[in-house]
Amino acid sequence: MRYLLLIYDEQSAATDPAAAAPSEEDVTKVMGDYAAFTKELRDRGVFEAGEALQSVASASTVRLREGQTLITDGPFMETKEALGGFYLLNCRDLDEALEFAAKCPAAQFGSIEVRPIWDQEYPSAVT
Repeated sequence: MRYLLLIYDEQSAATDPAAAAPSEEDVTKVMGDYAAFTKELRDRGVFEAGEALQSVASASTVRLREGQTLITDGPFMETKEALGGFYLLNCRDLDEALEFAAKCPAAQFGSIEVRPIWDQEYPSAVT
C-alpha cells in the first residue's frame, strides 16, 4: 500500500525574511541525515518519490468561489508549522510506514503526517 509522509516544520512556515537562517553546520547535518534516510528507503525498496518544497512565502493559493477564481499569494493560513516536503512510499502496511516516519529527520524538530494513498481507478478520458 502506498503512503504519503508529509513533513511539517517551523522553518518551512517562516515568512519573515529577517528571521535567522539555520547555521551552515546545521544545514549540512540535516541534509546528511536526509541523504542517509533516503538511501535507507531506496535500499529497503519502499521509495517511490520525495521532494523538498520551497518556503511558504513562494506559495500561491487558488480558490473557486461562485464561478470566480481567487488567487492569493502565500499559504492558505498562518501556522506555526508548514509543509516542507514529502516522501511517497510503498509499504507493506501502516506499521511499516509509521516506522519510516519515526526515522525521518524532521520528526526530531517537526512532525510527520502519514496518509494512505486512496488507490482508486479513474475512468479513462472519453474520446
